[in-house]
Amino acid sequence: MSEKQTRHQKKKKRTGLKVFLGIALVFIVAVGLYLANIYRNVNSTTKEIYEPIASEEVNPFRPGQVDLSREEPISILLLGIDTGDLGRTERGRSDSMIVATINPNTEKTVLTSIPRDTYTEIVGYGTMDKLNHAYAFGGTSMAINSVQNLLDIPIDYYVSVNMAGIKEIVDAVGGIDVESPLTFTQDGYDYYQGEVTHMDGESALAFSRMRYQDPENDIGRQSRQRLVIEGVIKKAVSASTLLNYQEILGTLSNNVQTNFQMKDYLALQGNRYMQAARNIESQQIGGTGEIAEDGIYYHYIPEEELTRVQSLLDQELEID
Repeated sequence: MSEKQTRHQKKKKRTGLKVFLGIALVFIVAVGLYLANIYRNVNSTTKEIYEPIASEEVNPFRPGQVDLSREEPISILLLGIDTGDLGRTERGRSDSMIVATINPNTEKTVLTSIPRDTYTEIVGYGTMDKLNHAYAFGGTSMAINSVQNLLDIPIDYYVSVNMAGIKEIVDAVGGIDVESPLTFTQDGYDYYQGEVTHMDGESALAFSRMRYQDPENDIGRQSRQRLVIEGVIKKAVSASTLLNYQEILGTLSNNVQTNFQMKDYLALQGNRYMQAARNIESQQIGGTGEIAEDGIYYHYIPEEELTRVQSLLDQELEID
């Protein structure tokens, strides 16, 4: 090969390398800008939905704030508020209450449903009543205090979602796949026991709303609400939702309030909390329901059942 041909070959290699590096640089910049845009949008949304609770409004059940950087187990109170459901506009009641414990050490999340009609002390209101009235009487802080008192555990975070928002959130993640525990028809939708159904927002809302056809009544409905929440969580933490993040953020800003901040989300993303969120176990607080002397229906939790649930949650939160 002549010296001229050698120089030409080297020039072609350098040109090819430049083109490759140029393409790589454009790709890296594009991805960087995309991720930066996601960060800006996420940061903006977290500010919109952020609703802190003053420390003096919540009874201290834990010495100091939980440290996410140390991968400590955390608890989250999930409140499904009936504001926006069936045209309601008032503050409403907590139609659904679920305590989520996330333990990065065991890489497990436990969703524990509390019957909304549970007869218990409404902390800060000075009365015994249905647990779901706590939110109506005193908002999020009274609901947290009453749940903490009932279960004897700290509540580190809360997330409240209005019922009208369930439809939008399910649609935003592209629908969810849920296996129905029984066969029934609700609002024109048919569900079959043991059959996995891909649900859009309307179908998921109907699935979680049905009550009177369920032999377990409200407990059965809470189980189905848990299935919908599990479906949303599994879909939300999957990579397939990344390209649809703007719509998801839009639904959150319209329908969600929480005391999570951007630093908390970043901490959760950077360790084993996300893996724990993919491994979900469900629990239901048992008991019996009956009409009391005042003519009102309440759900009563036996002492042994309450002890079982408290011990389980203590174990999940690694409370001594």
